[in-house]
Amino acid sequence: MPVSLPPALELSLDLLRCPTCRTRHLHPERGALRCPAGHTFDIARHGYAGLLTGTRATSGDDAAMVQARERFLSTGAYAPIREVGARLAADAVSERATVVDVGCGTGYYLAGVLDKLPGARGLGLDTSVRALRSAARTHDRAAAAAWDVFRPFPLTDGAADVVLDVFAPRNPAEFHRVMRPTGRLIVVRPTGRHLSELRGRLPAMIAIDPAKEQRLHRALDPFFEAVVTEQVEYPVTLSKLDALDLVAMTPSARHVSRADNDEGLLPDRVTVSVLATAFQPR
Repeated sequence: MPVSLPPALELSLDLLRCPTCRTRHLHPERGALRCPAGHTFDIARHGYAGLLTGTRATSGDDAAMVQARERFLSTGAYAPIREVGARLAADAVSERATVVDVGCGTGYYLAGVLDKLPGARGLGLDTSVRALRSAARTHDRAAAAAWDVFRPFPLTDGAADVVLDVFAPRNPAEFHRVMRPTGRLIVVRPTGRHLSELRGRLPAMIAIDPAKEQRLHRALDPFFEAVVTEQVEYPVTLSKLDALDLVAMTPSARHVSRADNDEGLLPDRVTVSVLATAFQPR
């Protein structure tokens, strides 16, 4: 039986263009999305559009990582990060904005923006099938689609009022192409102090490159100008399960062994430290 078109995805159809032709719009047909040239893309029964074909640059988060992330985010430990991203977006655009979350994961941060903008619609892009299942149901105005940030986006030019990038890879040229001239790019990234207590206990965790901030601005500078930057830093008290989930939800989970991840080694308090910047297109 064909999958029915989710309402949030129907709301976002005018944003999408065929990933193969890269010029034609997609329309729903018998449980799939199809372009006038006949290229067809499945709508998963979990509600997201499977636009990505061929080899992926990254497989994205696996089921264990996504489950750990959902548990950890449900504690509210990262709620201030979601709040600052949502506020920076809401301060710059109208309530009826179109928000594209690149590397959306479970859709936690996208939902935060949509809650701030009652008339807005959202579209999350990610390579992780497991994360997209959550993103497709995270908010009644949030659609989700499988896509790789390093490829040209399956979106029309000037489609977005807000491009949201939270702890995710970046594609500055595509961010600029799909953004309206009055739009905003919101980038949230860790500082060197982020989770420093955890990194101190677990040397196998992926380190934060000291040159990361310089590289970010160098990559974005041809396309965007920084408007405002806010630092969000605060302590979080962790239960043992929270600490385990915090390790397991990140790419570091692939590098930390079970012996390293012994509960006795994990701190019961960590520093959350991020920078959130709103950029306007040049």
